[in-house]
Amino acid sequence: MQLTGVFTALVTPFAADGSVDLVAFRALCDRQLAAGIAGLVPCGTTGETPTLTADEWAACVTTAVDAAVDHAAATGRRTPVIAGVGSNSTVGTVATTERALALGADAGLLVFPYYNKPNPAGHIAHVDAAAAVGLPLVLYHVPGRTGQRLPAAQVATLCARPGVVAVKEATGDVAYGIDLVEDLETRAPHVTVLSGDDFTFAPLVAMGAHGVISVVSNLAPAMTVRWCDAANTGDIATLRALRQRLQPVVRYLFADSNPAPAKAAMAQLGLCRADVRLPLAEGAPAPAGLLEGLE
Repeated sequence: MQLTGVFTALVTPFAADGSVDLVAFRALCDRQLAAGIAGLVPCGTTGETPTLTADEWAACVTTAVDAAVDHAAATGRRTPVIAGVGSNSTVGTVATTERALALGADAGLLVFPYYNKPNPAGHIAHVDAAAAVGLPLVLYHVPGRTGQRLPAAQVATLCARPGVVAVKEATGDVAYGIDLVEDLETRAPHVTVLSGDDFTFAPLVAMGAHGVISVVSNLAPAMTVRWCDAANTGDIATLRALRQRLQPVVRYLFADSNPAPAKAAMAQLGLCRADVRLPLAEGAPAPAGLLEGLE
C-alpha cells in the first residue's frame, strides 16, 4: 500500500443533543471524495476520538468506509480509509485495530502511546502487537499530544517493523521531517512519510515526503490537493499563491486547540455545527473574509 497525497483528518460533527451527527459526517465524507482527496482519516485527533464511545467510533468508521465504497462504485476509484486505532493501552489498541479491520478500514492510524512514556523496547512491542492483527499501520508521531519527542532514528526503526506502511510526522519541525525522510529512504523505502502539520507539509513534500494528513482540507479540500501537488511537482507559482491564500487559514486553525477552530469555521461554511465535547470548549469564529472563496 502506497499512501501518497492529501488525507483529511475528519472532524466528528455533533448534533444539537450532543450525539454524533452521522448524516452530517457522511456529507463531509462525500464532499472530500468529490474534491479528489487521497484518503479519509476518521477518528483521529481532529475527530475528538478520546471523547467518542466505542459505538460512536465504530459508526464513524463504518460511515467513512461506506462513503468510500459508494464513491468507488460510482467512479471506479477506491479511496482508502485510515481509521484511528491507537491509545495508551496496548490491549485496547489491539482490540480497536481488530474492529477496524472487521469494519473494512484500509489502514489504522496508530498514535504512539501518550502519558505512559514507553521506553524503546515498549514502543517496538506495542507496534508489533498492533501489526499482528494484519491491518496495515500508519504510525503517528505527535509529541505535542504524547509528551515524547522520539529521535528520528527511533521512529525509523519503528517504521521498519513488519506491517507499517506510512508514518504521520507531526513535530512541526521541517529539519526533523527531512531527517526522517532520509532515514526511511535507506531503512524502509516502502514506508511513506505524511506530514501531520498543515504549516510544514509543503516544504516537506518538496524535500521528499509523500503527502499530508490535513486539517485545513476539512475546509478547502480541492485547494489543499492543489497545494500538495504543486509542492510535489515544483510548481513554484502555484505553491506561493496557495500559501498566500491558505497559510492565514492554517494560522487561525492552530491558534487554539484543534479541532475547535476548524469546527467553528465549518459552521460558518454551513458544513456542520461548531459544537465540540468537553474538555474542549467551542472555538472563536474565523475573522471576516478569511473563509471566502475556499474550495
